[in-house]
Amino acid sequence: MNKENFIPVILGSDDNAYGMARAFHQEYGITSVVVTKGELLSTAHSQIVDKRIFENFDEPESFVQALLTLKDELKERSEHLILIASNENYVELAVRNRSELEPHFILPFVEEEMMDAIIFKENFYNLCEKYDLDYPDTLIFTKGMDPEQELPFGFPVVVKASDSMRYFNAQFPGKKKAYVIHSKEEFVQTIHNIYSSTYDGTLIIQDYIPGNDTVMRVLNAYCDRNGKVRMMCLGRVVLEDYTPVLIGNYVGIVGEQDQQLYDQYKTFLEELGFTGYANIDLKYDRRDGKYKIFELNIRQGRSSYFVTANGYNMAKYLVEDRVYQKDSEVDYGKNEVLWHSVPKKLLVNYTMDEDLKCQIKKLIRQKKTSTTLFYQKDFNLLRYAKLLRQYFSYYKRFKNHFKVKE
Repeated sequence: MNKENFIPVILGSDDNAYGMARAFHQEYGITSVVVTKGELLSTAHSQIVDKRIFENFDEPESFVQALLTLKDELKERSEHLILIASNENYVELAVRNRSELEPHFILPFVEEEMMDAIIFKENFYNLCEKYDLDYPDTLIFTKGMDPEQELPFGFPVVVKASDSMRYFNAQFPGKKKAYVIHSKEEFVQTIHNIYSSTYDGTLIIQDYIPGNDTVMRVLNAYCDRNGKVRMMCLGRVVLEDYTPVLIGNYVGIVGEQDQQLYDQYKTFLEELGFTGYANIDLKYDRRDGKYKIFELNIRQGRSSYFVTANGYNMAKYLVEDRVYQKDSEVDYGKNEVLWHSVPKKLLVNYTMDEDLKCQIKKLIRQKKTSTTLFYQKDFNLLRYAKLLRQYFSYYKRFKNHFKVKE
């Protein structure tokens, strides 16, 4: 039997996972193996993924055992098995179990020490200080501190968990990915709600940078096995999700170019010795004219198919680097394509910047648009019907949850 050159093994089954599977299929015509603990619509009824479901796959022992069991089958088909993670939990599980997994899989992730310096936000802001990156004024809040205390900056403030994985697993009423708090009373109640759950890690309290969704930027990069940046692609956020549990996720992005930002973050990533995919969230602060970094994800972002849509296939950089050991010049994103995960009409209706709204309308007329989940080469009537139902549910979601940001 002729062996395949490589097999993508994608951990998780959400939009991120499908976006990567689609990138592999577009570039190489290959079917990805998706390993997950359950069904999600994003990868349901798909012909471009081979789904393997393992109970409790997001728990350390089950995670390692499932992958070691799977590698026996997959090694018969290819020597190169590439792990791709769709969320922080799977990245962390892979990195912390590198010694058991790396003999069998390619792990295009940072080492454990660097991961801990990045994923715990209080550590990450120390990195920002070291490398002179601008970030919002920040207070580290630990369980047991008095929520009635005076904060070093006024309201509104942003509250979010430092340990994303532990917070992801905590459940409590009214849970949000991040909170924008406008008063002391609301702040005290939010702290109480969070610490009444199983989450007992630190919280990040930050000065709220004024501005609506359109002042957000997202920067995706790929750094090769030697810590050299090979691709950077910047996007301007058109609109965010307003569904409470999905707040902060982008639903519309336009490709954009900013060489100054590219140069700044290329220097940072290379001095850090970063490897693999980087996903950086930034917000422009009109008060001082600076872009402030919120976080650095050590994986491709949920909406990072926008990079592939703009002409920079996310899978290609990984394969050229880790499978074929090829070096190349840096590709800087410069194309202008609209990526969206909600109806285009919603973007036009809810975009809060008039110049950007005109740009979106122009791109729609020019048919320079793309979505992650609607892939013509993966058409299935049942899948298509279910995706449409979810897609158009956003009209009701925005009607119920949309709030204008100052």
